[in-house]
Amino acid sequence: MATVEAKVYVHHYKNDGTYNVKIRVYHKNETKFIDTSYYVSDRQVKKHPDFKSELLVKDPFIKKQINVELDDYRIKITNLGTRIKLFSCQELKDHLSEADKEIDFVKFCADFIEGLKVLKKNKSAANFNTVKNSIVDLFRREIVLVTEIDVDMLFDWDNFLRTERKMTRVDQYGRPTVTSQKPCTDAAVHNYMRDLRSLFNHARKRYNKKSLGITKIEHYPFEDYEIVDVPETRKRNCDIATVKTIRYSRCRKGSRAELARNLFMLSFYMCGINASDLIQIDQSNLVKGRLEYNRSKTRDKRKDQAFISILIVREARFLLKKYLGKLSVRYSTIGSLNKALSVGMRNLCKQHGLCGITFYWARHTVGNLGRNTCRMSKDDVALALNHVDKGNKTTDIYIEKDWKIVDELQQNVIKLLGRRGNRLKRLKGKLRLKLRKAKIEQVCLPA
Repeated sequence: MATVEAKVYVHHYKNDGTYNVKIRVYHKNETKFIDTSYYVSDRQVKKHPDFKSELLVKDPFIKKQINVELDDYRIKITNLGTRIKLFSCQELKDHLSEADKEIDFVKFCADFIEGLKVLKKNKSAANFNTVKNSIVDLFRREIVLVTEIDVDMLFDWDNFLRTERKMTRVDQYGRPTVTSQKPCTDAAVHNYMRDLRSLFNHARKRYNKKSLGITKIEHYPFEDYEIVDVPETRKRNCDIATVKTIRYSRCRKGSRAELARNLFMLSFYMCGINASDLIQIDQSNLVKGRLEYNRSKTRDKRKDQAFISILIVREARFLLKKYLGKLSVRYSTIGSLNKALSVGMRNLCKQHGLCGITFYWARHTVGNLGRNTCRMSKDDVALALNHVDKGNKTTDIYIEKDWKIVDELQQNVIKLLGRRGNRLKRLKGKLRLKLRKAKIEQVCLPA
């Protein structure tokens, strides 16, 4: 049977001359402690007759308040009935200490985002942080209870996102900076709502324990609110002539345009590898002439951890050597790398009169050319792009992945560019022929 009692320990003496009264929770031969809001001084306690490390509260007012709190905990334990057997000591402590507390949704979001950063999921953390800040902007306060995230709030937030609004953010020097935010499109509103729904689901998973019969978050506003559909985006792929234009672009050494050009082509050569993976790979990912890695976007969602093995083709060797393990030194986060790539690609587009091409188009282009030009099957394209085939999960259990299929698609797509070396060989051949003719003419001239 679980028990609770008040404890004051000698070694908890604070510099201000007080002790914090703690509630000791004992269950299944384990002990946990709950901090209380009560502090006592030496005049309010006395020595314990049996234990030198403990003190007894003698102040009648504080004793009465503590007993009320203990009685409340004991009632909660009794109400659990036989379900108490399902609780660990830690779970029981959490249940007792959080049972009557309102859940601060903003604080939960902040804690959840910090957890993602520890796992190095900085892109997801940044997206969720944007949502958290927008919720604070809507309510104009830092504390928002989870019960306030209801259907009415979702409609209000939808309208809020679609209007021009002012945002106050703290810059890198700790100074508040006010910026204007343009109204969101349907696509942006969809992303905001999707991420808020994900955060709300994580909160329900954190605080609701169905197996223990605990439901702290009973409502689910997204049952009565339909998230706006994402409008169909234009296809983000280039024709082979545009890829060649980017490939042969002249860029200032060390510029962001050079970075964008090189990484765009590296992604094209390596079956659409993402920037978030390029910044993480190092020498350990090079195995017998292949680049082997787990795709960061989906590795935590798949049983195979989104593993893929890509042949390091001749065209990619120099670029891999140039950037392998160095991007993470130059850019502290994927956000800063993406920003540099965005600026660099805009410069390339301006240089060649192209419109709206981004780094991510390299991945789409590989898939489009592989299917429509090289006539590879959709399954082969999905394998090369490291997509999971949800329709063939059972079949995938029996079939081992054949990376030669990926190699074939990779080589067929790269062949569309033509051999870069052949052009140089033709130029050198023409130059040698001219020199040879010049020598012959010099010999044949009359004396």
